[in-house]
Amino acid sequence: MSLQKSFLRKIIGSFHAAWSCGGIIGVALSTFMVKFNVAMPIHLSIVAAVSLVCIGSSFSFLLSGDKTTGGSKLKLGKPDGYIFILGLMVFFASLCEGGMFDWSGVYFKEVVGEEIFTLGYLTFMVFMAISRFCSDLVIEKIGMPKTYIISSLMVVFGVLTVVLFPYFWPALIGFSVVGLGIAAVMPMTMGLAGESPKYSPGMAISIVTTYSVTGMLLGPPLVGYLAELLGLKIAFLLFLIAGLMLYPISRRFFKRQEKLQNG
Repeated sequence: MSLQKSFLRKIIGSFHAAWSCGGIIGVALSTFMVKFNVAMPIHLSIVAAVSLVCIGSSFSFLLSGDKTTGGSKLKLGKPDGYIFILGLMVFFASLCEGGMFDWSGVYFKEVVGEEIFTLGYLTFMVFMAISRFCSDLVIEKIGMPKTYIISSLMVVFGVLTVVLFPYFWPALIGFSVVGLGIAAVMPMTMGLAGESPKYSPGMAISIVTTYSVTGMLLGPPLVGYLAELLGLKIAFLLFLIAGLMLYPISRRFFKRQEKLQNG
């Protein structure tokens, strides 16, 4: 948040896009190693070495003297309404993201019938990265309320396309649209958390991140359970529900903020 303030414009989407690019590079590297039968110990050693180099080289770019720790101390009990609603939004967004990360490849292999099973995940990640690079500009043009609504509708449309037309090109288009739609939700919501009237940016983002991690962890096993019970196509409707929930929750949040501002 301190860095964004120094830029005088929204840049959080670009940071999340960089994370998505890391995922794309990871998938591409793993696909290459699997194709050439690289032994798993060597595979993991290369990943660990590259990660250590990236982490070590980033320390020199950290902000010095960052003072964003003020605000109320966290207390157990009734959750703050502002943070709770944001938490719900990232929970459903992360449930969708986490499930897509783990199951898009499986869907492509078992339902679509494609041997290159990483293609579903890669398509989702590429379009999510593209969307995140553009998200800051889009938000400045049309505002956050409309962006949340568009994101929700795109996720619903993308999942319906994947489920109703489980063939190569429709599935690619569906995963692309889901990636484009879900991309902006996380950076937008984290940015709003950083503007919490009660907690410091660091504390507020940490609380909201807890909701996010919960959704990320619950998504894959929920899809697995539903797939075992009802089939993978039906299980993917969980992502549709998660995307659909973003619409009423985001509207509730902005109506609440408007009411508070108007006294």
